[in-house]
Amino acid sequence: MAKCDVCGKDENMPYNCRHCGGTYCADHRLPENHDCSGLQNWNDPQGVFDSGFDDSVSAGKSRSRVSRAADKIPINTGAGGPLAYFRGNATYTFLLLIWVTYVAQLVTALVAPSLYSSLFLLTTDHLGYVWTWVMSIFAHSLFILPGGSFMHIVGNSIVIFFFGPLVERYVGSRNFAILFIVSGVVAGLSQVGISIAQGAPTAVLGASGAALAILGVLTVLNPSLKVYIYFILPVPIWVLTAGYAVLSITFLSGAVGGGEGIANMAHLVGLAIGLAYGQYVKQNRNVSAPNQLEFGGGGPGGPGGPGGPGGRRRF
Repeated sequence: MAKCDVCGKDENMPYNCRHCGGTYCADHRLPENHDCSGLQNWNDPQGVFDSGFDDSVSAGKSRSRVSRAADKIPINTGAGGPLAYFRGNATYTFLLLIWVTYVAQLVTALVAPSLYSSLFLLTTDHLGYVWTWVMSIFAHSLFILPGGSFMHIVGNSIVIFFFGPLVERYVGSRNFAILFIVSGVVAGLSQVGISIAQGAPTAVLGASGAALAILGVLTVLNPSLKVYIYFILPVPIWVLTAGYAVLSITFLSGAVGGGEGIANMAHLVGLAIGLAYGQYVKQNRNVSAPNQLEFGGGGPGGPGGPGGPGGRRRF
C-alpha cells in the first residue's frame, strides 16, 4: 500500500509514473492529472499522449524549438532512446555533468595545467571569470593533485543521487534546476566574499552548496524523514542537517581546530537557501514527503569531503 503524491489517498495498487517517478492513485495516474514534471519536456514522437483518450492533451501537436532541434541530433532522443533516462530528470543530468566535468578536469590537469584554474576554479584573484561561477559547482578536487580526494565528488554525488529526485519530484525539474544552480553560485560567491573580507586568497569548487540546499528543502518538508546512514543507523533528517550546520558554524568561527580547506560559509549559505525555499514550497504547495530513505555516507567530511591544504576550499 502506498499514498498518492497528489491527494494522499492510500492505494493498494498504486501507479508509478515513468516520466517523473511519482506514486499516484487511479484518479491521478495520468501525467496531465498530477502536473507531471516530465510532461512539459515530452515531445511525444510516437503520439503516445495524442491517442484520442484525452482531447485536452496536445503535447504531440505543439513542438518547441528545443524539440525540433533534438530531431536533428544523430541520436534517438525520444522515450526509447539512450538519452530517455535524462528527459525531465534534472537530478541525473546534473550528476552526469559533474562526472563529465571531473573527467575534463583530469585531462586539463595532465595536458594543459596552466588552464586548470581559470577554467574550473572560482577564485578571489579572478572573480571576473564569470563562467567559473557555474563551472566550479560541477568541478571537484582531483585525487591526483596535492590535498585532493576522490571522496569529494563521491560524497556530493551520493547526497544528490539520494535526495535530489525527491526534491525534484515535489518542485518540478525546472524549479529544481534553478535551485541547484542558484544555490551553488551564491554559496561559492559567499565563500569567496568572506575570504576577501579576511584578506585570505582562496579558490572554491564543489557542489556541496547545492547539495545542502537540497537537504534543507527536505528538512523543511518532512523533518522526521528517516535517513539510514551507511544503511544501518536511522536518524531523522533534521539531525543530519543540524549536524552539518553545527560543524560548519564551529569550524567557521574557529572555535575548534580542523576544517581547513572546507568551504564552511558555502555550506551554511547553501543550507540557508534550501531551508528558505523549502518553507516557501511548504506554504504554497500541498506536498507530502516520504517517511524514510536509505543513505550511504560519502566518507569523512560529509558532502564536502575531507579538508585539504593550500587555500583551496571544497564544498
